This record gives sequence, structure tokens and C-alpha cells, in this order.
Amino acid sequence: MNIQELVSEAESLPVEERARVVDALLRSLNSPESSIDKQWVDVAQSRLDDIRAGRVVTVSSEQVFASLRARLER
Repeated sequence: MNIQELVSEAESLPVEERARVVDALLRSLNSPESSIDKQWVDVAQSRLDDIRAGRVVTVSSEQVFASLRARLER
């Protein structure tokens, strides 16, 4: 199987399976460091906890981009 056939085959997979293939390929290029991954998991969990507890207010992407556009127009 050549590369184009492999890519075509991968493209025919369902989205979730394609994401798993991409993740596996990226990990093969850049091996994760478990200590760094653990820190990111801790940060993500802390942020999720803050959102669920109402300690932070979320902002929609539309609001973020509108704010950025307004800043750039000044």
C-alpha cells in the first residue's frame, strides 16, 4: 500500500477513528512527557471545577473575537 492509498483509507474512517489515527501519529513524532501531561490534566481539571462551581464566568467565542476586533480597530 502506498501513502496515497493509506491516506485515502484513513479518510474513509469515521471522524472519531480518524482522530485516533491522527493522535497516534502525532504521538509517534513527539513522545508525550508524562509529568507535563499530568500537569496539563491538573490544570484542565481545576478550570473545569471552577466553571462548574461558578467561580469563573465563561465567555463565548463570539464575544472574544468581537472584543479583539474592537481593540484592533483603535
